Amino acid sequence: MKIAILGYGIEGKSACKFLKKKYPCAYFEIRDIKRQNEKYLNGLEKFNMIVRSPGIPYLTPKIQRAKKKGVEITSATKLFWTGTWTSDVQVIGITGTKGKGTVASMLYSILKAAKKNVFLVGNIGNSALDILPKLKNNSVVIFELSSFQLQDLERSPHIAVVLEIVQDHLDYHHSMKEYTDAKANIARYQKRGDTVFYIRENKYSRAIAQKSKGKKIVAKTTWGLHLQVLGEHNMRNAAVAASVSRMLGIDNATIKKALESFRGLPYHLEFVREINGVKFYNDSASTNPISTKAAIEAIAEPKILITGGVDKGFDYGILRAPIMRNGVRRILLFGANKNKIKRQLRGIGAPILCADIKSALKKALSLARAGDAILFSPASASFDMFKDSKDRGAVFLNLIKDIRK
Repeated sequence: MKIAILGYGIEGKSACKFLKKKYPCAYFEIRDIKRQNEKYLNGLEKFNMIVRSPGIPYLTPKIQRAKKKGVEITSATKLFWTGTWTSDVQVIGITGTKGKGTVASMLYSILKAAKKNVFLVGNIGNSALDILPKLKNNSVVIFELSSFQLQDLERSPHIAVVLEIVQDHLDYHHSMKEYTDAKANIARYQKRGDTVFYIRENKYSRAIAQKSKGKKIVAKTTWGLHLQVLGEHNMRNAAVAASVSRMLGIDNATIKKALESFRGLPYHLEFVREINGVKFYNDSASTNPISTKAAIEAIAEPKILITGGVDKGFDYGILRAPIMRNGVRRILLFGANKNKIKRQLRGIGAPILCADIKSALKKALSLARAGDAILFSPASASFDMFKDSKDRGAVFLNLIKDIRK
């Protein structure tokens, strides 16, 4: 048997380890763009199985050509569902354009506080295959699922949570329809005993929920809480996590305590430090303007906004109103799309073009005054200058740490 591992990141390495135990006599070949450049997808027809990492589009012509030749196309996510675990294990899948990592982490915190045997896996950075040996009767798996992971999935979790869905990843998917169709797999294969939570106000979330044969529940978007994380969007995220927890039988006191203790995820509107009266926020996880809009609205202080990166076909004009209404004094742009953002924000904020993140921060420091907040919220992907949004966030964090008072 010949197996190709496409992409050798967290999921690729985990899938390789899993399959070597399952097929000890198989021939394995690592195919990664960093190793073979653009040729890494050549000759896929010679394999019996191809394991696709999420960053490689399922509809890539060379992958589809191999599929038509009879090659099995799978992924770490698909392999998890074929792994060995008992029917008593409950899987909660969470998807959406933004907020899925936060909701998944909030829900994980609640279930841990309730003494559940719970695991957090998926797009958040932990491979589901690695936990298979640890699963027991009554384990709960919280699976953060991106459209990349869902696109060729033919199983749905017992509980699906579909958050707000807006335009994104159209550099990966050919259309909004393809993007939402991929997301829909989280509910499409549910059975009558399953459950889907959805956001009533979002038409895509509503439509996806209707594909489920299970029980459909409108997720609450308000819950009387005092959170440590900023923003109305996080209040909504917490309310969704609370809704799922209540269905699972968790008492209100445990839910409230866990959510009010939640300190947020790295690079998600993260307060880093205050220097000479200026606050610094690292929101590198904001890879679209909807998320950056939420960040602008969440911070009360006058703001200097640092934004820009790789364009994914967005209309950055949606930032005009929040910038004008929420005290954004200056806008500093860097990255491959900085000129596009400048054009779409023409007439507001006097945008300044910068060469890179370091020069943007230096300029922000020269403009900042006591009482200001410097908000790094890119509204864009990171692949022009960084490995990913986490790498970008780490770089910005280190730059802030190096600032001397």
